Amino acid sequence: MASLPDDNSEEHLKPFDGIRVVDFTHVLAGPSATYQLAVMGADVIKIEPRHEPDMYREIGDSAELAKEGRGTEFLSQNGNKRSLSLDLSAPDGVAVARRLIETADVMVENYRCGVMERHGLGYEAVTALNPRIIYCSLTGFGHTGPKARHPAYDVVIQAYSGLMAANGTPDSSPVRVGPAVLDYGTGAHAALAISSALFQRSRTGLGQCIDVAMADAAMMLMSNLVVTTQSTGQTPPPPGNQHPSRAAYSAYPTANGMLMLGAYTLKQLQRLLRAIDRDDLAEDVANATAEEIGERRDEFAELLTNILATRTADEWEAHFNDAGVPAARVRRIDEALQHPQIQSREVLQQSDTIPETGLQLQAPVAAFRYAHGGPALSRPAPRLGEHSYQVLSEIGYSDDDIRQLAARGTVYLED
Repeated sequence: MASLPDDNSEEHLKPFDGIRVVDFTHVLAGPSATYQLAVMGADVIKIEPRHEPDMYREIGDSAELAKEGRGTEFLSQNGNKRSLSLDLSAPDGVAVARRLIETADVMVENYRCGVMERHGLGYEAVTALNPRIIYCSLTGFGHTGPKARHPAYDVVIQAYSGLMAANGTPDSSPVRVGPAVLDYGTGAHAALAISSALFQRSRTGLGQCIDVAMADAAMMLMSNLVVTTQSTGQTPPPPGNQHPSRAAYSAYPTANGMLMLGAYTLKQLQRLLRAIDRDDLAEDVANATAEEIGERRDEFAELLTNILATRTADEWEAHFNDAGVPAARVRRIDEALQHPQIQSREVLQQSDTIPETGLQLQAPVAAFRYAHGGPALSRPAPRLGEHSYQVLSEIGYSDDDIRQLAARGTVYLED
Protein backbone atom coordinates (compact mmCIF):
# COMPACT_ATOMS: atom_id res chain seq x y z
CA MET A 1 0.00 0.00 0.00
CA ALA A 2 1.14 3.57 -0.65
CA SER A 3 2.86 5.48 2.11
CA LEU A 4 1.33 8.59 3.61
CA PRO A 5 2.76 11.97 2.58
CA ASP A 6 5.42 13.51 4.81
CA ASP A 7 3.01 16.25 5.82
CA ASN A 8 -0.04 14.23 6.88
CA SER A 9 -1.63 16.91 9.01
CA GLU A 10 -5.41 16.99 8.91
CA GLU A 11 -5.32 20.13 6.79
CA HIS A 12 -3.25 18.54 4.03
CA LEU A 13 -4.43 14.93 4.18
CA LYS A 14 -6.46 13.91 1.11
CA PRO A 15 -9.23 11.29 1.25
CA PHE A 16 -7.18 8.59 -0.50
CA ASP A 17 -3.67 9.36 0.74
CA GLY A 18 -2.11 5.98 1.57
CA ILE A 19 -4.36 4.09 -0.89
CA ARG A 20 -2.60 2.25 -3.72
CA VAL A 21 -4.45 1.61 -6.99
CA VAL A 22 -3.12 -0.77 -9.65
CA ASP A 23 -4.54 0.58 -12.89
CA PHE A 24 -4.89 -1.77 -15.89
CA THR A 25 -7.10 0.66 -17.84
CA HIS A 26 -6.84 2.44 -21.18
CA VAL A 27 -8.62 4.99 -23.38
CA LEU A 28 -11.28 6.96 -21.40
CA ALA A 29 -13.77 5.27 -19.06
CA GLY A 30 -11.28 3.37 -16.90
CA PRO A 31 -8.57 6.04 -16.87
CA SER A 32 -11.11 8.71 -15.93
CA ALA A 33 -12.21 6.59 -12.94
CA THR A 34 -8.67 6.10 -11.66
CA TYR A 35 -7.84 9.75 -12.37
CA GLN A 36 -10.58 10.82 -9.98
CA LEU A 37 -8.97 8.67 -7.30
CA ALA A 38 -5.52 10.06 -8.15
CA VAL A 39 -6.50 13.71 -7.73
CA MET A 40 -7.92 12.76 -4.33
CA GLY A 41 -4.56 11.44 -3.18
CA ALA A 42 -4.41 7.80 -4.28
CA ASP A 43 -1.13 6.37 -5.56
CA VAL A 44 -2.33 5.20 -8.98
CA ILE A 45 0.14 3.00 -10.85
CA LYS A 46 -0.77 2.74 -14.53
CA ILE A 47 0.23 -0.60 -16.11
CA GLU A 48 0.83 -0.77 -19.89
CA PRO A 49 2.94 -2.96 -22.18
CA ARG A 50 5.54 -1.18 -24.27
CA HIS A 51 4.34 -2.81 -27.49
CA GLU A 52 0.71 -1.79 -26.99
CA PRO A 53 0.38 1.17 -24.60
CA ASP A 54 -2.75 3.25 -24.05
CA MET A 55 -3.61 4.37 -27.58
CA TYR A 56 -4.47 7.85 -26.33
CA ARG A 57 -0.77 8.48 -25.66
CA GLU A 58 -0.34 9.27 -29.36
CA ILE A 59 -3.56 11.21 -29.92
CA GLY A 60 -3.72 15.00 -29.74
CA ASP A 61 -2.87 18.26 -31.43
CA SER A 62 0.75 18.52 -30.28
CA ALA A 63 3.14 16.38 -32.31
CA GLU A 64 5.87 16.90 -29.70
CA LEU A 65 3.71 15.69 -26.81
CA ALA A 66 2.56 12.75 -28.93
CA LYS A 67 6.21 11.80 -29.50
CA GLU A 68 6.63 11.76 -25.71
CA GLY A 69 3.63 9.44 -25.49
CA ARG A 70 1.71 12.15 -23.68
CA GLY A 71 -0.75 13.37 -26.29
CA THR A 72 -3.31 15.94 -25.21
CA GLU A 73 -6.07 13.32 -25.20
CA PHE A 74 -3.96 11.31 -22.75
CA LEU A 75 -3.17 14.27 -20.48
CA SER A 76 -6.80 14.93 -19.63
CA GLN A 77 -7.28 11.81 -17.49
CA ASN A 78 -3.84 10.57 -16.49
CA GLY A 79 -2.30 13.26 -14.31
CA ASN A 80 -1.00 12.31 -10.83
CA LYS A 81 -0.41 8.71 -11.98
CA ARG A 82 2.83 6.73 -12.09
CA SER A 83 3.71 4.53 -15.07
CA LEU A 84 4.99 0.96 -14.89
CA SER A 85 5.52 -0.49 -18.36
CA LEU A 86 4.89 -4.21 -17.92
CA ASP A 87 4.24 -6.96 -20.46
CA LEU A 88 1.74 -9.45 -19.04
CA SER A 89 2.41 -11.83 -21.94
CA ALA A 90 6.05 -12.22 -20.86
CA PRO A 91 6.70 -15.35 -18.77
CA ASP A 92 7.45 -13.40 -15.61
CA GLY A 93 5.21 -10.40 -16.32
CA VAL A 94 2.26 -11.77 -14.37
CA ALA A 95 4.56 -12.55 -11.43
CA VAL A 96 5.52 -8.87 -11.27
CA ALA A 97 1.85 -7.85 -11.46
CA ARG A 98 0.92 -10.28 -8.71
CA ARG A 99 3.61 -8.95 -6.39
CA LEU A 100 2.38 -5.40 -7.00
CA ILE A 101 -1.26 -6.39 -6.44
CA GLU A 102 -0.33 -7.85 -3.07
CA THR A 103 0.60 -4.30 -1.97
CA ALA A 104 -2.54 -2.67 -3.35
CA ASP A 105 -5.91 -1.57 -2.02
CA VAL A 106 -7.64 -1.33 -5.39
CA MET A 107 -7.25 -2.92 -8.82
CA VAL A 108 -9.09 -1.50 -11.83
CA GLU A 109 -9.24 -2.96 -15.35
CA ASN A 110 -11.33 -2.26 -18.44
CA TYR A 111 -10.49 -5.07 -20.83
CA ARG A 112 -13.10 -7.29 -22.44
CA CYS A 113 -14.55 -10.09 -20.33
CA GLY A 114 -12.09 -12.95 -19.99
CA VAL A 115 -8.87 -11.07 -20.81
CA MET A 116 -7.67 -10.68 -17.22
CA GLU A 117 -8.71 -14.24 -16.42
CA ARG A 118 -6.48 -15.49 -19.26
CA HIS A 119 -3.57 -13.69 -17.63
CA GLY A 120 -4.40 -15.24 -14.27
CA LEU A 121 -5.53 -11.87 -12.92
CA GLY A 122 -9.28 -12.34 -12.70
CA TYR A 123 -11.10 -11.59 -9.46
CA GLU A 124 -10.84 -15.08 -7.98
CA ALA A 125 -7.07 -15.22 -8.54
CA VAL A 126 -6.50 -11.69 -7.28
CA THR A 127 -8.64 -12.00 -4.15
CA ALA A 128 -6.75 -15.19 -3.27
CA LEU A 129 -3.60 -13.06 -3.28
CA ASN A 130 -5.12 -10.10 -1.48
CA PRO A 131 -8.49 -10.78 0.22
CA ARG A 132 -9.00 -7.10 1.13
CA ILE A 133 -8.60 -5.81 -2.40
CA ILE A 134 -11.29 -3.76 -4.14
CA TYR A 135 -11.42 -5.22 -7.67
CA CYS A 136 -13.24 -3.09 -10.25
CA SER A 137 -13.90 -4.18 -13.83
CA LEU A 138 -15.34 -1.77 -16.42
CA THR A 139 -16.79 -3.23 -19.63
CA GLY A 140 -19.30 -2.22 -22.26
CA PHE A 141 -22.10 -4.50 -21.11
CA GLY A 142 -20.97 -6.01 -17.79
CA HIS A 143 -19.95 -9.56 -16.93
CA THR A 144 -23.45 -11.06 -17.23
CA GLY A 145 -26.06 -11.24 -19.97
CA PRO A 146 -26.03 -12.17 -23.66
CA LYS A 147 -23.78 -9.23 -24.66
CA ALA A 148 -21.22 -9.67 -21.88
CA ARG A 149 -18.39 -10.53 -24.27
CA HIS A 150 -19.22 -7.95 -26.92
CA PRO A 151 -16.78 -5.06 -27.47
CA ALA A 152 -17.90 -1.46 -27.07
CA TYR A 153 -16.91 2.18 -27.19
CA ASP A 154 -18.80 5.29 -26.12
CA VAL A 155 -20.51 5.71 -29.50
CA VAL A 156 -21.55 2.06 -29.60
CA ILE A 157 -23.23 2.34 -26.21
CA GLN A 158 -24.84 5.62 -27.26
CA ALA A 159 -26.44 3.73 -30.13
CA TYR A 160 -27.33 0.62 -28.13
CA SER A 161 -28.81 2.40 -25.11
CA GLY A 162 -31.17 4.79 -26.90
CA LEU A 163 -29.13 7.90 -26.13
CA MET A 164 -28.52 8.69 -29.80
CA ALA A 165 -32.22 8.32 -30.56
CA ALA A 166 -33.03 10.69 -27.67
CA ASN A 167 -30.75 13.39 -29.09
CA GLY A 168 -31.48 15.89 -31.84
CA THR A 169 -34.93 16.72 -33.21
CA PRO A 170 -37.62 14.46 -34.70
CA ASP A 171 -36.21 15.41 -38.12
CA SER A 172 -32.51 15.01 -37.32
CA SER A 173 -32.46 12.20 -34.74
CA PRO A 174 -30.57 9.96 -34.10
CA VAL A 175 -27.60 12.22 -33.38
CA ARG A 176 -24.44 11.25 -31.56
CA VAL A 177 -23.71 13.31 -28.44
CA GLY A 178 -20.37 14.98 -29.25
CA PRO A 179 -18.40 14.66 -25.99
CA ALA A 180 -17.72 11.15 -24.69
CA VAL A 181 -20.39 11.50 -22.00
CA LEU A 182 -20.82 7.76 -21.48
CA ASP A 183 -17.09 7.16 -21.05
CA TYR A 184 -16.80 9.89 -18.46
CA GLY A 185 -20.17 9.08 -16.91
CA THR A 186 -19.11 5.44 -16.55
CA GLY A 187 -15.82 6.57 -15.02
CA ALA A 188 -17.67 8.70 -12.48
CA HIS A 189 -19.90 5.77 -11.48
CA ALA A 190 -16.86 3.52 -11.17
CA ALA A 191 -15.06 6.05 -8.98
CA LEU A 192 -18.15 6.27 -6.75
CA ALA A 193 -18.37 2.47 -6.56
CA ILE A 194 -14.70 2.16 -5.61
CA SER A 195 -14.92 4.95 -3.04
CA SER A 196 -18.01 3.34 -1.52
CA ALA A 197 -16.31 -0.06 -1.41
CA LEU A 198 -13.29 1.42 0.36
CA PHE A 199 -15.59 2.94 2.97
CA GLN A 200 -17.45 -0.36 3.26
CA ARG A 201 -14.15 -2.17 3.78
CA SER A 202 -13.23 0.23 6.57
CA ARG A 203 -16.33 -1.01 8.42
CA THR A 204 -16.41 -4.70 7.45
CA GLY A 205 -12.79 -5.53 6.62
CA LEU A 206 -13.99 -7.18 3.42
CA GLY A 207 -12.77 -6.63 -0.11
CA GLN A 208 -15.19 -6.22 -3.00
CA CYS A 209 -15.74 -7.20 -6.64
CA ILE A 210 -17.28 -4.37 -8.70
CA ASP A 211 -18.83 -4.97 -12.12
CA VAL A 212 -19.36 -1.64 -13.94
CA ALA A 213 -21.09 -1.60 -17.33
CA MET A 214 -21.20 1.35 -19.71
CA ALA A 215 -24.67 0.27 -20.80
CA ASP A 216 -25.84 0.41 -17.17
CA ALA A 217 -24.27 3.85 -16.78
CA ALA A 218 -26.24 4.98 -19.83
CA MET A 219 -29.47 3.93 -18.11
CA MET A 220 -28.44 5.90 -15.02
CA LEU A 221 -27.63 8.99 -17.09
CA MET A 222 -31.09 8.82 -18.69
CA SER A 223 -33.01 7.90 -15.52
CA ASN A 224 -35.94 10.24 -16.09
CA LEU A 225 -36.38 9.13 -19.73
CA VAL A 226 -36.11 5.47 -18.71
CA VAL A 227 -38.98 5.84 -16.22
CA THR A 228 -41.06 8.03 -18.53
CA THR A 229 -40.73 5.54 -21.38
CA GLN A 230 -42.06 2.77 -19.16
CA SER A 231 -44.90 4.84 -17.75
CA THR A 232 -46.19 5.98 -21.16
CA GLY A 233 -45.32 2.88 -23.14
CA GLN A 234 -43.40 4.91 -25.72
CA THR A 235 -40.11 6.75 -25.99
CA PRO A 236 -40.40 10.55 -25.67
CA PRO A 237 -39.55 12.23 -29.00
CA PRO A 238 -36.15 13.96 -29.15
CA PRO A 239 -36.78 17.59 -28.14
CA GLY A 240 -33.81 19.31 -29.76
CA ASN A 241 -33.50 22.78 -28.26
CA GLN A 242 -37.22 23.14 -27.59
CA HIS A 243 -39.08 21.70 -24.62
CA PRO A 244 -42.33 20.14 -25.82
CA SER A 245 -44.52 21.85 -23.20
CA ARG A 246 -42.49 24.69 -21.68
CA ALA A 247 -41.61 27.54 -23.98
CA ALA A 248 -39.54 29.19 -21.26
CA TYR A 249 -37.32 26.09 -21.03
CA SER A 250 -36.08 26.35 -24.61
CA ALA A 251 -33.51 28.10 -26.83
CA TYR A 252 -34.15 31.19 -28.96
CA PRO A 253 -32.19 33.34 -31.40
CA THR A 254 -31.43 36.88 -30.23
CA ALA A 255 -30.02 39.97 -31.91
CA ASN A 256 -26.63 38.28 -31.54
CA GLY A 257 -26.30 34.66 -30.48
CA MET A 258 -28.58 31.95 -29.12
CA LEU A 259 -30.05 32.11 -25.62
CA MET A 260 -31.11 29.08 -23.60
CA LEU A 261 -33.84 29.79 -21.08
CA GLY A 262 -34.26 27.57 -18.03
CA ALA A 263 -37.47 28.90 -16.52
CA TYR A 264 -39.03 25.53 -15.73
CA THR A 265 -41.09 26.17 -12.60
CA LEU A 266 -44.14 28.37 -12.38
CA LYS A 267 -42.31 30.87 -10.15
CA GLN A 268 -39.45 31.08 -12.64
CA LEU A 269 -41.90 31.62 -15.50
CA GLN A 270 -43.50 34.46 -13.56
CA ARG A 271 -40.10 36.05 -12.92
CA LEU A 272 -39.30 35.80 -16.62
CA LEU A 273 -42.58 37.41 -17.64
CA ARG A 274 -42.05 40.28 -15.20
CA ALA A 275 -38.49 40.69 -16.50
CA ILE A 276 -39.89 41.35 -19.99
CA ASP A 277 -42.49 43.78 -18.58
CA ARG A 278 -45.41 41.42 -18.90
CA ASP A 279 -46.72 41.64 -15.35
CA ASP A 280 -50.19 41.03 -16.72
CA LEU A 281 -49.21 37.57 -17.96
CA ALA A 282 -47.32 36.84 -14.75
CA GLU A 283 -50.53 37.48 -12.77
CA ASP A 284 -52.54 35.52 -15.31
CA VAL A 285 -50.52 32.34 -14.76
CA ALA A 286 -50.20 32.75 -10.99
CA ASN A 287 -52.36 29.71 -10.25
CA ALA A 288 -51.98 27.83 -13.52
CA THR A 289 -51.33 24.10 -13.59
CA ALA A 290 -48.47 22.50 -15.52
CA GLU A 291 -51.03 21.24 -18.03
CA GLU A 292 -52.44 24.76 -18.55
CA ILE A 293 -48.95 26.18 -19.05
CA GLY A 294 -48.30 23.44 -21.62
CA GLU A 295 -51.48 24.34 -23.50
CA ARG A 296 -50.20 27.92 -23.88
CA ARG A 297 -46.77 26.90 -25.12
CA ASP A 298 -47.15 28.31 -28.62
CA GLU A 299 -48.40 31.63 -27.24
CA PHE A 300 -45.42 32.01 -24.94
CA ALA A 301 -42.97 30.81 -27.62
CA GLU A 302 -44.17 33.47 -30.08
CA LEU A 303 -43.91 36.15 -27.40
CA LEU A 304 -40.38 35.15 -26.45
CA THR A 305 -39.25 34.82 -30.06
CA ASN A 306 -40.27 38.40 -30.79
CA ILE A 307 -38.94 39.97 -27.59
CA LEU A 308 -35.62 38.13 -27.42
CA ALA A 309 -34.75 39.26 -30.95
CA THR A 310 -34.48 42.86 -29.69
CA ARG A 311 -31.30 42.41 -27.61
CA THR A 312 -28.16 40.28 -27.65
CA ALA A 313 -27.83 36.95 -25.87
CA ASP A 314 -25.23 38.41 -23.50
CA GLU A 315 -27.57 41.26 -22.56
CA TRP A 316 -30.50 38.92 -21.98
CA GLU A 317 -28.36 36.51 -19.93
CA ALA A 318 -27.34 39.32 -17.57
CA HIS A 319 -30.87 40.72 -17.43
CA PHE A 320 -32.59 37.42 -16.68
CA ASN A 321 -29.96 36.24 -14.20
CA ASP A 322 -30.34 39.49 -12.25
CA ALA A 323 -34.09 38.75 -12.14
CA GLY A 324 -33.51 35.24 -10.78
CA VAL A 325 -34.26 33.50 -14.08
CA PRO A 326 -31.92 30.71 -15.24
CA ALA A 327 -30.57 31.65 -18.68
CA ALA A 328 -27.30 31.50 -20.59
CA ARG A 329 -25.92 32.42 -23.97
CA VAL A 330 -25.05 29.30 -25.94
CA ARG A 331 -21.25 29.27 -25.83
CA ARG A 332 -18.49 27.27 -27.46
CA ILE A 333 -16.07 25.43 -25.17
CA ASP A 334 -13.29 27.96 -25.82
CA GLU A 335 -15.61 30.77 -24.74
CA ALA A 336 -16.66 28.93 -21.59
CA LEU A 337 -13.00 28.32 -20.65
CA GLN A 338 -12.33 32.06 -20.72
CA HIS A 339 -15.38 33.04 -18.68
CA PRO A 340 -14.58 34.55 -15.26
CA GLN A 341 -16.84 32.03 -13.53
CA ILE A 342 -14.87 29.02 -14.76
CA GLN A 343 -11.62 30.86 -14.08
CA SER A 344 -12.72 31.57 -10.50
CA ARG A 345 -13.15 27.90 -9.69
CA GLU A 346 -10.51 25.17 -9.24
CA VAL A 347 -12.07 22.79 -11.76
CA LEU A 348 -9.17 23.60 -14.13
CA GLN A 349 -5.63 23.26 -12.78
CA GLN A 350 -2.16 23.62 -14.29
CA SER A 351 -1.27 20.54 -16.33
CA ASP A 352 1.36 20.76 -19.08
CA THR A 353 2.91 23.07 -21.64
CA ILE A 354 2.54 22.66 -25.41
CA PRO A 355 6.18 22.46 -26.57
CA GLU A 356 5.54 24.00 -29.99
CA THR A 357 3.80 27.12 -28.66
CA GLY A 358 4.59 27.41 -24.95
CA LEU A 359 0.84 27.42 -24.28
CA GLN A 360 0.00 26.48 -20.69
CA LEU A 361 -2.63 23.76 -20.52
CA GLN A 362 -5.12 23.40 -17.71
CA ALA A 363 -6.83 20.05 -17.16
CA PRO A 364 -10.22 19.48 -15.54
CA VAL A 365 -9.64 18.00 -12.08
CA ALA A 366 -12.92 17.67 -10.17
CA ALA A 367 -16.42 19.12 -10.17
CA PHE A 368 -16.25 20.01 -6.48
CA ARG A 369 -14.10 21.78 -3.91
CA TYR A 370 -13.15 20.86 -0.34
CA ALA A 371 -12.45 23.26 2.50
CA HIS A 372 -9.20 21.34 3.04
CA GLY A 373 -7.35 18.37 1.53
CA GLY A 374 -9.33 18.62 -1.70
CA PRO A 375 -8.66 17.42 -5.25
CA ALA A 376 -5.43 18.66 -6.76
CA LEU A 377 -3.32 18.00 -9.85
CA SER A 378 0.27 17.81 -8.60
CA ARG A 379 2.00 15.63 -11.21
CA PRO A 380 1.71 15.67 -15.02
CA ALA A 381 0.59 12.58 -16.91
CA PRO A 382 3.54 10.14 -16.99
CA ARG A 383 5.70 9.07 -19.89
CA LEU A 384 5.55 5.34 -20.60
CA GLY A 385 7.72 3.51 -18.08
CA GLU A 386 8.67 6.73 -16.31
CA HIS A 387 8.28 5.14 -12.88
CA SER A 388 9.04 1.49 -13.67
CA TYR A 389 12.30 1.42 -11.73
CA GLN A 390 10.80 3.32 -8.78
CA VAL A 391 7.75 1.06 -8.47
CA LEU A 392 9.70 -2.17 -8.85
CA SER A 393 12.15 -1.05 -6.17
CA GLU A 394 9.28 -0.29 -3.81
CA ILE A 395 7.92 -3.83 -4.08
CA GLY A 396 11.25 -5.47 -3.38
CA TYR A 397 13.06 -5.96 -6.67
CA SER A 398 16.81 -5.38 -6.54
CA ASP A 399 18.75 -3.40 -9.12
CA ASP A 400 19.96 -6.66 -10.64
CA ASP A 401 16.41 -8.06 -10.74
CA ILE A 402 15.18 -4.95 -12.52
CA ARG A 403 17.99 -5.04 -15.08
CA GLN A 404 17.16 -8.66 -15.87
CA LEU A 405 13.45 -7.92 -16.22
CA ALA A 406 14.30 -5.07 -18.61
CA ALA A 407 16.73 -7.24 -20.60
CA ARG A 408 14.02 -9.88 -21.11
CA GLY A 409 11.52 -7.24 -22.23
CA THR A 410 9.20 -7.88 -19.29
CA VAL A 411 9.44 -4.27 -18.20
CA TYR A 412 10.46 -1.10 -19.98
CA LEU A 413 12.62 1.43 -18.18
CA GLU A 414 12.41 4.93 -19.59
CA ASP A 415 15.86 6.31 -20.48
